[in-house]
Amino acid sequence: MHHMKKMMGRREAQVLAYLQMRKQTTLRAEDLTVPFQLTRKQERELVHRMARSGVIVRVRPGLYLAPRQLPLGVVWSPDEATALGALMEDCGGRFQVCGPNAFNRYGFEEQIPNRVYAYNNRISGERTIGAVALTLIKVADARLGDTEPLQAAGGLTIPYSSRARTLVDAVYDWSRFDGLPRAFGWIRAELKAKRISVADLVRLTLRYGDIGTIRRMGALLDREDAPSRILGQLERALRPSKSLIPWIPTRPKRGKVDRRWGVMWNEQV
Repeated sequence: MHHMKKMMGRREAQVLAYLQMRKQTTLRAEDLTVPFQLTRKQERELVHRMARSGVIVRVRPGLYLAPRQLPLGVVWSPDEATALGALMEDCGGRFQVCGPNAFNRYGFEEQIPNRVYAYNNRISGERTIGAVALTLIKVADARLGDTEPLQAAGGLTIPYSSRARTLVDAVYDWSRFDGLPRAFGWIRAELKAKRISVADLVRLTLRYGDIGTIRRMGALLDREDAPSRILGQLERALRPSKSLIPWIPTRPKRGKVDRRWGVMWNEQV
Protein backbone atom coordinates (compact mmCIF):
# COMPACT_ATOMS: atom_id res chain seq x y z
CA MET A 1 0.00 0.00 0.00
CA HIS A 2 2.88 2.34 0.87
CA HIS A 3 4.31 1.79 -2.64
CA MET A 4 0.94 2.72 -4.16
CA LYS A 5 0.81 5.99 -2.19
CA LYS A 6 4.27 6.92 -3.45
CA MET A 7 3.18 6.32 -7.03
CA MET A 8 -0.06 8.15 -6.47
CA GLY A 9 -0.08 11.79 -5.40
CA ARG A 10 -2.29 13.05 -2.57
CA ARG A 11 -4.76 14.52 -5.06
CA GLU A 12 -5.12 11.21 -6.94
CA ALA A 13 -5.74 9.36 -3.66
CA GLN A 14 -8.38 11.96 -2.69
CA VAL A 15 -10.15 11.50 -6.04
CA LEU A 16 -10.28 7.70 -5.60
CA ALA A 17 -11.52 8.08 -2.02
CA TYR A 18 -14.19 10.54 -3.19
CA LEU A 19 -15.40 8.20 -5.96
CA GLN A 20 -15.46 5.22 -3.61
CA MET A 21 -17.38 7.13 -0.97
CA ARG A 22 -20.00 7.89 -3.62
CA LYS A 23 -19.88 4.29 -4.91
CA GLN A 24 -19.10 5.76 -8.32
CA THR A 25 -17.13 3.59 -10.75
CA THR A 26 -17.34 5.79 -13.85
CA LEU A 27 -15.67 9.15 -14.15
CA ARG A 28 -16.73 11.61 -16.85
CA ALA A 29 -15.18 14.86 -18.00
CA GLU A 30 -15.97 17.67 -15.52
CA ASP A 31 -17.06 15.37 -12.66
CA LEU A 32 -14.18 16.70 -10.55
CA THR A 33 -14.17 20.44 -11.34
CA VAL A 34 -16.71 21.39 -8.66
CA PRO A 35 -15.86 19.05 -5.75
CA PHE A 36 -12.11 19.67 -6.09
CA GLN A 37 -12.37 23.30 -7.27
CA LEU A 38 -10.34 22.67 -10.41
CA THR A 39 -10.33 24.43 -13.74
CA ARG A 40 -11.18 22.19 -16.70
CA LYS A 41 -7.50 22.23 -17.71
CA GLN A 42 -6.36 21.17 -14.21
CA GLU A 43 -8.96 18.43 -14.16
CA ARG A 44 -7.89 17.15 -17.58
CA GLU A 45 -4.25 17.01 -16.46
CA LEU A 46 -5.15 15.21 -13.23
CA VAL A 47 -7.29 12.63 -15.05
CA HIS A 48 -4.59 12.03 -17.69
CA ARG A 49 -2.00 11.54 -14.95
CA MET A 50 -4.26 9.02 -13.17
CA ALA A 51 -4.88 7.14 -16.42
CA ARG A 52 -1.15 7.08 -17.28
CA SER A 53 -0.26 5.61 -13.90
CA GLY A 54 -3.01 2.99 -14.23
CA VAL A 55 -5.13 4.22 -11.31
CA ILE A 56 -8.15 4.69 -13.61
CA VAL A 57 -8.79 3.17 -17.04
CA ARG A 58 -9.95 4.95 -20.18
CA VAL A 59 -13.10 3.66 -21.89
CA ARG A 60 -13.08 6.42 -24.53
CA PRO A 61 -11.93 10.06 -24.49
CA GLY A 62 -13.72 11.73 -21.58
CA LEU A 63 -14.96 8.51 -19.93
CA TYR A 64 -12.95 6.48 -17.39
CA LEU A 65 -13.50 3.54 -15.05
CA ALA A 66 -12.31 3.61 -11.45
CA PRO A 67 -11.87 0.63 -9.09
CA ARG A 68 -14.57 -0.15 -6.47
CA GLN A 69 -11.91 -0.50 -3.76
CA LEU A 70 -8.49 1.06 -3.55
CA PRO A 71 -6.38 -1.26 -5.68
CA LEU A 72 -3.52 -2.99 -3.92
CA GLY A 73 -1.23 -3.10 -6.92
CA VAL A 74 -0.52 -0.03 -8.96
CA VAL A 75 -2.00 -1.13 -12.25
CA TRP A 76 -5.68 -1.87 -12.05
CA SER A 77 -7.97 -3.18 -14.78
CA PRO A 78 -11.73 -3.63 -14.85
CA ASP A 79 -13.07 -7.13 -15.55
CA GLU A 80 -14.48 -7.94 -18.98
CA ALA A 81 -18.14 -7.48 -18.04
CA THR A 82 -17.53 -4.06 -16.46
CA ALA A 83 -15.46 -2.81 -19.39
CA LEU A 84 -17.90 -3.98 -22.08
CA GLY A 85 -20.94 -2.88 -20.04
CA ALA A 86 -19.55 0.64 -19.51
CA LEU A 87 -18.72 1.10 -23.19
CA MET A 88 -22.15 -0.08 -24.34
CA GLU A 89 -24.07 1.88 -21.72
CA ASP A 90 -22.17 5.00 -22.77
CA CYS A 91 -23.17 4.70 -26.44
CA GLY A 92 -26.69 3.44 -25.66
CA GLY A 93 -26.02 0.19 -27.51
CA ARG A 94 -27.46 -3.29 -27.19
CA PHE A 95 -24.98 -6.16 -27.27
CA GLN A 96 -24.44 -9.85 -26.73
CA VAL A 97 -21.24 -11.81 -26.20
CA CYS A 98 -20.81 -14.28 -29.06
CA GLY A 99 -18.39 -16.46 -31.02
CA PRO A 100 -15.32 -17.92 -29.26
CA ASN A 101 -16.49 -16.76 -25.79
CA ALA A 102 -19.80 -18.57 -26.25
CA PHE A 103 -18.05 -21.63 -27.77
CA ASN A 104 -16.09 -21.85 -24.51
CA ARG A 105 -19.04 -21.12 -22.22
CA TYR A 106 -21.11 -23.98 -23.68
CA GLY A 107 -18.16 -26.37 -23.71
CA PHE A 108 -17.85 -26.69 -27.50
CA GLU A 109 -14.16 -25.94 -27.12
CA GLU A 110 -11.73 -25.83 -24.22
CA GLN A 111 -9.75 -22.81 -25.31
CA ILE A 112 -10.43 -19.62 -23.37
CA PRO A 113 -10.26 -16.69 -25.81
CA ASN A 114 -7.98 -13.81 -24.84
CA ARG A 115 -10.49 -11.26 -26.17
CA VAL A 116 -14.20 -10.66 -25.84
CA TYR A 117 -16.31 -10.90 -29.00
CA ALA A 118 -19.62 -9.04 -28.97
CA TYR A 119 -22.33 -8.40 -31.51
CA ASN A 120 -23.76 -4.92 -30.95
CA ASN A 121 -25.72 -2.22 -32.79
CA ARG A 122 -23.30 0.72 -32.36
CA ILE A 123 -19.56 0.11 -32.68
CA SER A 124 -17.36 -1.81 -35.09
CA GLY A 125 -13.71 -2.71 -34.55
CA GLU A 126 -11.18 -3.50 -31.86
CA ARG A 127 -11.03 -1.66 -28.53
CA THR A 128 -8.85 -2.01 -25.47
CA ILE A 129 -10.03 -0.96 -22.02
CA GLY A 130 -7.36 -1.57 -19.38
CA ALA A 131 -6.29 -5.19 -19.89
CA VAL A 132 -9.53 -6.10 -21.68
CA ALA A 133 -9.35 -6.61 -25.46
CA LEU A 134 -12.68 -6.31 -27.27
CA THR A 135 -13.72 -7.27 -30.80
CA LEU A 136 -16.96 -5.40 -31.49
CA ILE A 137 -19.04 -6.61 -34.40
CA LYS A 138 -21.68 -4.11 -35.49
CA VAL A 139 -24.89 -5.75 -36.70
CA ALA A 140 -28.42 -4.64 -37.56
CA ASP A 141 -30.86 -4.52 -34.62
CA ALA A 142 -32.68 -7.54 -36.09
CA ARG A 143 -29.52 -9.66 -35.71
CA LEU A 144 -29.49 -9.16 -31.94
CA GLY A 145 -31.49 -11.52 -29.77
CA ASP A 146 -31.94 -15.03 -28.45
CA THR A 147 -29.66 -14.48 -25.48
CA GLU A 148 -29.13 -15.94 -22.02
CA PRO A 149 -27.83 -13.88 -19.11
CA LEU A 150 -24.49 -14.90 -17.63
CA GLN A 151 -23.66 -13.95 -14.05
CA ALA A 152 -20.27 -12.28 -14.38
CA ALA A 153 -17.78 -11.07 -11.77
CA GLY A 154 -18.88 -8.24 -9.47
CA GLY A 155 -22.55 -9.20 -9.59
CA LEU A 156 -23.04 -8.02 -13.16
CA THR A 157 -25.10 -9.99 -15.66
CA ILE A 158 -24.19 -9.86 -19.31
CA PRO A 159 -26.15 -11.29 -22.25
CA TYR A 160 -24.57 -14.21 -24.12
CA SER A 161 -25.92 -15.68 -27.34
CA SER A 162 -27.94 -18.77 -26.39
CA ARG A 163 -26.59 -22.27 -27.02
CA ALA A 164 -28.63 -22.81 -30.22
CA ARG A 165 -28.02 -19.23 -31.46
CA THR A 166 -24.28 -19.73 -30.95
CA LEU A 167 -24.34 -22.83 -33.18
CA VAL A 168 -26.25 -20.97 -35.91
CA ASP A 169 -23.68 -18.15 -35.75
CA ALA A 170 -20.79 -20.61 -35.93
CA VAL A 171 -22.17 -21.59 -39.35
CA TYR A 172 -23.34 -18.10 -40.40
CA ASP A 173 -20.19 -16.25 -39.31
CA TRP A 174 -17.83 -19.15 -40.11
CA SER A 175 -15.06 -17.01 -41.60
CA ARG A 176 -14.86 -14.68 -38.58
CA PHE A 177 -15.07 -17.44 -35.95
CA ASP A 178 -13.26 -20.23 -37.84
CA GLY A 179 -16.56 -22.06 -37.39
CA LEU A 180 -16.57 -24.66 -40.17
CA PRO A 181 -16.31 -27.60 -40.27
CA ARG A 182 -16.09 -27.62 -36.43
CA ALA A 183 -19.67 -26.40 -35.95
CA PHE A 184 -21.11 -29.38 -37.86
CA GLY A 185 -19.66 -31.74 -35.24
CA TRP A 186 -20.87 -29.54 -32.37
CA ILE A 187 -24.42 -29.46 -33.77
CA ARG A 188 -24.54 -33.24 -34.17
CA ALA A 189 -23.28 -33.76 -30.61
CA GLU A 190 -25.73 -31.23 -29.12
CA LEU A 191 -28.69 -32.77 -30.97
CA LYS A 192 -27.66 -36.24 -29.86
CA ALA A 193 -27.36 -35.13 -26.23
CA LYS A 194 -30.76 -33.38 -26.57
CA ARG A 195 -29.29 -30.10 -25.35
CA ILE A 196 -30.85 -28.37 -28.35
CA SER A 197 -33.82 -29.23 -30.55
CA VAL A 198 -34.10 -29.39 -34.33
CA ALA A 199 -37.09 -27.01 -34.12
CA ASP A 200 -35.01 -24.36 -32.30
CA LEU A 201 -32.13 -24.67 -34.74
CA VAL A 202 -34.47 -24.23 -37.71
CA ARG A 203 -36.29 -21.26 -36.13
CA LEU A 204 -33.00 -19.49 -35.39
CA THR A 205 -31.49 -20.37 -38.79
CA LEU A 206 -34.47 -18.74 -40.52
CA ARG A 207 -34.31 -15.73 -38.23
CA TYR A 208 -30.56 -15.08 -38.03
CA GLY A 209 -29.03 -17.04 -40.93
CA ASP A 210 -28.49 -16.18 -44.58
CA ILE A 211 -29.01 -18.38 -47.66
CA GLY A 212 -25.69 -20.18 -47.11
CA THR A 213 -26.59 -20.94 -43.49
CA ILE A 214 -30.03 -22.23 -44.50
CA ARG A 215 -28.51 -24.52 -47.15
CA ARG A 216 -25.80 -25.93 -44.90
CA MET A 217 -28.16 -26.38 -41.94
CA GLY A 218 -30.75 -28.02 -44.21
CA ALA A 219 -28.17 -30.43 -45.63
CA LEU A 220 -26.90 -31.26 -42.13
CA LEU A 221 -30.36 -31.86 -40.65
CA ASP A 222 -31.39 -33.86 -43.72
CA ARG A 223 -28.39 -36.14 -43.08
CA GLU A 224 -29.47 -36.39 -39.43
CA ASP A 225 -32.92 -37.57 -40.56
CA ALA A 226 -34.78 -34.53 -39.22
CA PRO A 227 -38.60 -34.61 -39.68
CA SER A 228 -39.54 -33.60 -43.23
CA ARG A 229 -42.13 -31.12 -41.89
CA ILE A 230 -39.30 -29.16 -40.25
CA LEU A 231 -36.94 -29.52 -43.23
CA GLY A 232 -39.76 -28.13 -45.39
CA GLN A 233 -39.61 -24.85 -43.46
CA LEU A 234 -35.97 -24.43 -44.49
CA GLU A 235 -36.62 -25.54 -48.05
CA ARG A 236 -39.40 -22.98 -48.50
CA ALA A 237 -36.95 -20.21 -47.60
CA LEU A 238 -34.72 -21.11 -50.58
CA ARG A 239 -35.37 -19.97 -54.14
CA PRO A 240 -34.71 -22.48 -56.90
CA SER A 241 -31.11 -22.02 -57.96
CA LYS A 242 -28.53 -23.85 -60.00
CA SER A 243 -25.61 -22.47 -58.01
CA LEU A 244 -23.79 -24.65 -55.51
CA ILE A 245 -22.02 -23.78 -52.30
CA PRO A 246 -19.29 -25.94 -50.77
CA TRP A 247 -20.24 -27.78 -47.56
CA ILE A 248 -16.88 -26.71 -46.11
CA PRO A 249 -16.10 -23.25 -47.49
CA THR A 250 -12.34 -23.44 -46.84
CA ARG A 251 -11.80 -26.62 -48.90
CA PRO A 252 -11.65 -27.09 -52.68
CA LYS A 253 -15.01 -27.36 -54.46
CA ARG A 254 -14.92 -31.03 -55.40
CA GLY A 255 -17.38 -33.71 -54.41
CA LYS A 256 -20.89 -35.14 -54.67
CA VAL A 257 -23.70 -32.70 -55.38
CA ASP A 258 -26.79 -32.40 -53.20
CA ARG A 259 -29.39 -30.80 -55.49
CA ARG A 260 -32.02 -30.42 -52.79
CA TRP A 261 -29.88 -28.01 -50.77
CA GLY A 262 -27.51 -26.77 -53.48
CA VAL A 263 -24.54 -28.04 -51.49
CA MET A 264 -21.41 -29.77 -52.73
CA TRP A 265 -20.16 -32.38 -50.24
CA ASN A 266 -16.47 -31.50 -50.36
CA GLU A 267 -15.39 -33.33 -47.22
CA GLN A 268 -12.08 -35.06 -47.71
CA VAL A 269 -12.83 -38.74 -47.42
